[in-house]
Amino acid sequence: MKITILCVGKIKEKFYREAIAEFEKRLSRYCKLKIVEVPDEQTPEGASEAQMIQIKDREGEKLLAKMKEDSFVCTLEILGKKMNSEEFSAFMEQAMVQGRSQMTFVIGGSLGLSKEVMKRSDQAISFSDMTFPHQLMRVILLEQIYRGFRISHKEPYHK
Repeated sequence: MKITILCVGKIKEKFYREAIAEFEKRLSRYCKLKIVEVPDEQTPEGASEAQMIQIKDREGEKLLAKMKEDSFVCTLEILGKKMNSEEFSAFMEQAMVQGRSQMTFVIGGSLGLSKEVMKRSDQAISFSDMTFPHQLMRVILLEQIYRGFRISHKEPYHK
C-alpha cells in the first residue's frame, strides 16, 4: 500500500523531525510512505474571518493540486469520525481490501482545512476534540498508522 501524508507547512523543530524519521523507518516494512508538504500562508495578526477563509482556500488549492485522483483521501478534522486504534487499523485494512492501493491523509494548517478539501475527502477522521499543533499531529498520525499496521499483522505493540 502507498500512503501519502499531505500537509501544510514544514516541520521546524528537531524533535518532531526525529520522531517523524523514526516512524518513516518503522513504516518502511509495511507500506510505501511519502510525506508531501505545501507552503503555509502567513496569517496576519488579528485577521478577519474573511481573511482566514481566503488563507484556508489558498492552502486548500495547493493541497488539492497534490492529491491523486484515484487516492482514498482522509482528512483530519475535529468533527470527523472518532476511532480507537483497533478500529483505525480495521479502517485502513478495509481500504486495502476494497482495492485502494493509495491512501492520502491530509493535515491542514493552523487555521484548518478549506471547504473544498473537506468536500474532496472520502473520510474525515478525528483523533480528539482537542486541537493539536499540526506539526505534532503529523507525529501522532504516523504513530497511529504504524500501530494500525502492527495490529493488522497481529504483531505486539505497547498499549
